[in-house]
Formats: sequence, structure tokens, C-alpha cells
Amino acid sequence: MKSLLASKPVLWFLFLFNLVVAAIAPFAVDGTQGVMTGVGMGVVSLGAGVSLLRGSGKPTREPA
Repeated sequence: MKSLLASKPVLWFLFLFNLVVAAIAPFAVDGTQGVMTGVGMGVVSLGAGVSLLRGSGKPTREPA
């Protein structure tokens, strides 16, 4: 599961999907819930973006 989450296609999906949801959530959901949803999704998007920039999207071999 760890190698799947570290693959570049999955990181790109997490980055883009969560970025779009973070931008739309405050307008789609009223009040504090929309703002907090946007913040939470933004944090996930930033985490995936940082992983992409750091190059940790390369599959790593786990020791046997």
C-alpha cells in the first residue's frame, strides 16, 4: 500500500483533486464546515505537492 501511495500518478491525483475540492468547498458548503473542508483538503493537496517536488514519488524497494 505504501508503494502505491508513493507513486507519481497517485500523488498527482491527490494533489489536483484535493486542490480543486479545496477551492470549491467554501462556495459549495456554507459556513464553518465549508471553510474547514477547504483547509483540510488544502493540507492534503500541499502534502502531495511537496512529495512530488521532493521526488519521493519514485518507487522504493522494501527490504525483504
